[in-house]
Amino acid sequence: MLVEVRVILALSKLAKQKFAVERFNLRKLDELNVRKQYQIKISNRFADLENLSDSEDINSTWENIKGNIKEPQLKSLCLYELKQHNLWFEEECLRFLDQRKQAKMQWLQNPNQNSVDNLHNVSREASRHFRNNRRNI
Repeated sequence: MLVEVRVILALSKLAKQKFAVERFNLRKLDELNVRKQYQIKISNRFADLENLSDSEDINSTWENIKGNIKEPQLKSLCLYELKQHNLWFEEECLRFLDQRKQAKMQWLQNPNQNSVDNLHNVSREASRHFRNNRRNI
């Protein structure tokens, strides 16, 4: 029973999907001219929405509202560029990360001593590589 719970928890953690989120640079709204332009664009868009008929589907109406908010943001605010904090993380690190993930999946599918040893070895090598890369930077 305990093994089943551990396997289910491990699989649920792996199954969580990370969605790409568009982040807008809201600091540009501190500039007065950008804020005014954005307010004008949004108000024009919502004025156009009031002219839509009520017979439309709620999903299409929602898509119109979402588009009317997003499009002026893309033009006025630009997307926020995330800073890259981990300069040491390179393609080789991705390869080690994938190897560790594959070893963990093998262990979850076939929990025997051989797969446990393989997981420990791969994890140790990956950690060693990450540590050496951080030290070299």
